[in-house]
Amino acid sequence: MIATGMNRTGMSAVWLLARRELQGYFATLSGYLILAAHLLVSGLFFNVFAVGNRPKFSQGVLEDYFYYASGMAIVTGLVLAMRLIAEERQIHTLVVLRTAPVTGRQIVWGKFLSAVGFLVLTLLLSVYMPALIFLHGKISLLHIGTGYLGLLLLGAACIAVGLLASSWASNQLMAGVTGGLMVVLLLIAWMVSRVTEAPLGSLFGYLALHNEHFRSFSSGSLNLRDVVFYLSVIVFFLEAAVHSLEAWRWRE
Repeated sequence: MIATGMNRTGMSAVWLLARRELQGYFATLSGYLILAAHLLVSGLFFNVFAVGNRPKFSQGVLEDYFYYASGMAIVTGLVLAMRLIAEERQIHTLVVLRTAPVTGRQIVWGKFLSAVGFLVLTLLLSVYMPALIFLHGKISLLHIGTGYLGLLLLGAACIAVGLLASSWASNQLMAGVTGGLMVVLLLIAWMVSRVTEAPLGSLFGYLALHNEHFRSFSSGSLNLRDVVFYLSVIVFFLEAAVHSLEAWRWRE
């Protein structure tokens, strides 16, 4: 899907942009703060809510962990995305990209992959938490892998939504607020589906970003329908960001 409309040279430009942006997360304190905050809050959720004070089956602990970790994946995805384009506009460096020999699609996908790369690193560093369950119980490695795939897809979808908001906003704060509101609307779509008659009810239920589609991942069940949903959300919002960036180029 990324290769749509790109040749080998175009993909090279995407990876160069992605590597530059990924290095940028570690060039300042902000990247380390995001990483530390994610691991700290996820650790608190694991101990307080997933493990808790009541006896639980190991599988139940793991399911609860992925449920609360999904909230952190959403927040982290939005925080990573809000700077991607809005910061360039805020410090007046977006004009450099505008005049560089790269397309809007290459810019958007390169920045998206950099944020996803940082998210992957963050999730990998958090694997020790579900691994602790092995000390007192037994869980499936497949369940862990499926749950983390769900976290990655959910976080990547939120990055895509946030990147579109970042392409609209004049600063990072507005990008964060706009992206957050868009994600909230996608999260509460399941509530709307409950008070809406068919066929709109089914449509809103399907569009809900978390409730219906993440549940299978948290329980360790890999459902192709849910994978396709998250990939579709990612492509849709990234392509919308591409058109937004190209429209800005023409206005300039």
